[in-house]
Amino acid sequence: MADKQVTRGKALTLQGFKLLIVEDYPFMADLMGSMLREFGVGNIFQAISVAEAKEMLILFNTEMDPRSAIDMVITDWLMPGTSSGTDLISWVREHRKDTVKFLPVILCSAYASEDLVKVARDCGANEALVKPVSANSLAKRLLHVINNPRPFLQAPDFFGPDRRRREEEYDGEEQRKIQPEEIKEFHERL
Repeated sequence: MADKQVTRGKALTLQGFKLLIVEDYPFMADLMGSMLREFGVGNIFQAISVAEAKEMLILFNTEMDPRSAIDMVITDWLMPGTSSGTDLISWVREHRKDTVKFLPVILCSAYASEDLVKVARDCGANEALVKPVSANSLAKRLLHVINNPRPFLQAPDFFGPDRRRREEEYDGEEQRKIQPEEIKEFHERL
């Protein structure tokens, strides 16, 4: 496969892309790493635990040159020990450094259910991916996160990418005091 992926009629190179795979099963981590290399991803890092992933994110995304920062994380949902993929995502979303806090995360699991999607959405993951991972599904999720970034929202019990997937018309009575056309814009000039 070439160094470039084609999406929406434009060539997308992933040569400078840095991706962290958090997976306790070495075969699965190596399989995903091989697929990502075939897609042209330039730098792939692997962590076998949440603790190791946190150390890597602190090193790459807070202490080093910003150009060396990890661009995306793919994490397993259930791992042995006390920490899981959702714990890692919560840690990422609560981090004080924006280079960690706004990092795109894909939650991966062998449990193919609506529950996985809800858990991923509610803990702040950008996407969910079901094992066994195919090259097609991995490429689609990766490109979807890159090509369709969602705005981040802060709510009393949630911080992460907007969980809404579609625009819906409001069905109730309009309660806004100011209409959009009444808003005045001012632009500073230097």
